[in-house]
Amino acid sequence: MTEAVVLRRAGPADAHATADVYLRSFAAALPTVVRPHTDDEVREYIRDVVVPARETWVAEAAGSGVVGLMVLHGESLSQLYLDPEWRGRGIGDRFVALAKERSPRGLTLWTFQVNKPAHRFYERHGFTAVEFTDGSGNEEREPDVRYVWRP
Repeated sequence: MTEAVVLRRAGPADAHATADVYLRSFAAALPTVVRPHTDDEVREYIRDVVVPARETWVAEAAGSGVVGLMVLHGESLSQLYLDPEWRGRGIGDRFVALAKERSPRGLTLWTFQVNKPAHRFYERHGFTAVEFTDGSGNEEREPDVRYVWRP
């Protein structure tokens, strides 16, 4: 039986679970990328900045709690992370559809060049790679790529 998953705006009470999903997802998807912040610093940032100051959405599964997060900041899809056990169930597709609905004139996002599954995912959703960097502009110092979606 598949658990029902609801997408909803995050509130202060979701910050810890949201940070945990981010940390698990990052570790699973990007094992070679060095994180510049400790787990506690990530939790503080999500609690103090992301949830209160950004358009933060969570995917909540009945019986499992928060299993995904998406953060929009203007036309930027700045974060989309799923708990590794919840990938492949259409939640990411639902988040992207919601992002397009919330930003109908277009979206931009960054992902690391090593994250080939993310490239395939975003390209499947109509995003186009428009810029590749050497990583000198991000905290991780990891080569990245900027994607754009325009309707």
